[in-house]
Amino acid sequence: QVQLVESGGGLVQPGGSLRLSCAASGSIFSISAMGWYRQAPGKQRELVAAITSGGTTNYADSVKGRFTISRDNAKNTVYLEMNSLKPEDTAVYYCNADISTYSDYVTYWGQGTQVTVSS
Repeated sequence: QVQLVESGGGLVQPGGSLRLSCAASGSIFSISAMGWYRQAPGKQRELVAAITSGGTTNYADSVKGRFTISRDNAKNTVYLEMNSLKPEDTAVYYCNADISTYSDYVTYWGQGTQVTVSS
């Protein structure tokens, strides 16, 4: 059984910073791509940032220059450093990971963590 557990969300003022973490655990053989998505009320879930096992990154235009995705392969953990936060960044943030176990290859999702940017 594989789980992704997120942490680090919360309430922050505009211009502030937060760091999200997502740790994968269970019977993991390897992890390829990992990423962060977000879903605001009434909107579709959208990609925020993604990172390959080799460290290649991809960002949504709306967060380029403000957010940084990174990963620690030894800890099976992906991070999202969010700076210069704006009210429009308010959403539930989900991590995902493409994980190979010893029997299959599946995209797993975390449970989501709320990020609220408000004064």
